[in-house]
Order: sequence, then C-alpha cells, then structure tokens
Amino acid sequence: MTQQTRTSGVQSVGRALDILEIIDAAGGQMALIDMSAASQLPMPTIHRIVRTLVDRSYLRQLPDRRYALGSRLIPLGNTARDVFGSQSDAELAKVVDELGETANLAALDGDMLVYVGQVPSPKAMRMFTELGRHVHPHCRAAGKALLSQLTDERVRGILQRVGMPAVTPATITSQDDFIAELARVRREGIAREFGEMEEGVVCLSAPVPSPSAHLAVSISGPQSRMTEELQARALPVLRDVATRLSAQLA
Repeated sequence: MTQQTRTSGVQSVGRALDILEIIDAAGGQMALIDMSAASQLPMPTIHRIVRTLVDRSYLRQLPDRRYALGSRLIPLGNTARDVFGSQSDAELAKVVDELGETANLAALDGDMLVYVGQVPSPKAMRMFTELGRHVHPHCRAAGKALLSQLTDERVRGILQRVGMPAVTPATITSQDDFIAELARVRREGIAREFGEMEEGVVCLSAPVPSPSAHLAVSISGPQSRMTEELQARALPVLRDVATRLSAQLA
C-alpha cells in the first residue's frame, strides 16, 4: 500500500466521521445540501460517503429525502456508555467515600442528558438515577455542566428542539436565563442545582475537561445534608475527579 493510499483511506474515514458529527450537531437529521455546506465538501463526495453510511446502517434515509442517524449507532453508543460507567466506578466511589452522597457520571447524547455511571450513598435516604435513561439537561446540574462546554448558539438550538419544561417552581424555563446561568458555570467551573429537578434536592456538577468527550461528574443529596460546608468541600473533590476522569475516559 502506498503512502498516498494510506492518506486517502484516513481522509475518507475522517470525512465520514465528520458527517456523522455534523448531523448529530444538527439534531440528528440533515439534507445532503446542508451536509455539503457544513463540511465544505462537494456534493459527489457527500453522496459517496452517505451511500456507504446508509449501506452500513449508520445513516438512514427519511421519506423527505433527508438523512438521519441510523440504528447501527445505538449498540455502539450503549457499549461506549457501559465502558464509561465501568471505568468511572472507582473514581465515583472516592467521591462517595469523601462526601457521603451519591456520585454520578453523565454524558451528552445528542440533545439529551444520559447518566452512564453511579455509585450510591451508603445512607438510607439517598438519590437514585436510572442509568441509560435520557432526560432533559436544563433542570440538572450535570446538564448545565455539559452544556457549558458548548457554544451559546448550539445550546439555544438544543433547548429549542427539546424544550425547557418546568419540573418544579425552581426550574429555569427561559433560554436567556439559562444562558446567563451557563456563563456563571464557565466562570466558576461548577454547576449547581437547587430543587430544579426535585424539590428538596441539591446537586453539584463539574464538567470533565476534554475537547471531544462531553462528560460531567456530579453529587446529589437532600438539602438537609447538602449544607454550605459540604458544598464547599465538594468543589475541589469534583474538580479533581473530573480531571482524573478526563485522563481516563476523554
């Protein structure tokens, strides 16, 4: 195999992955002409890539001739989620040992938040999250931490597509207010949630620093135990764990 062939092969794989990421960023569906504009690739090249991805079920064609992410990506995503969870357990256990509250690892999957790892608090009254379930990101500290890693324009697109339902009276339901909240998260490096998903529950979350992986580590517990003193102790713990997880997972 010549150097030219190897370079061409790598370029083709890179272009195919670029197309999948572009469609994902657009909400999971896209027309060919929009793919071409976003990738700056000519239409014949887009046609060849998309045809291959459709043949392998990584994309599927919709009745309106747009293309959507395909079923083959689902088991790959599930496997990746399981790997993330198993590799994070030791770090999450350290958080629980030090702070005594439930620790979670969350990921951004398309426009939604999904919890991929959890180590529960040993206390009788504790928080539980269903692993693998997709939930709205705007009312959770982990969602704020994850969305803080994106541009405001992309965040507004996500919020427009999935909505901002009011789960409790404390839930942020204004895009402008949420964007302002993300600015604070970026400044402080920590996201906070005070009864926005469930009344009487406090959650803190730190984004896992990575240019590619969208992950966040969090702790949650009842307001009576999540005192200001515990929150102050939690901040460096979460940041340290997020940094270590970045080296392991990102």
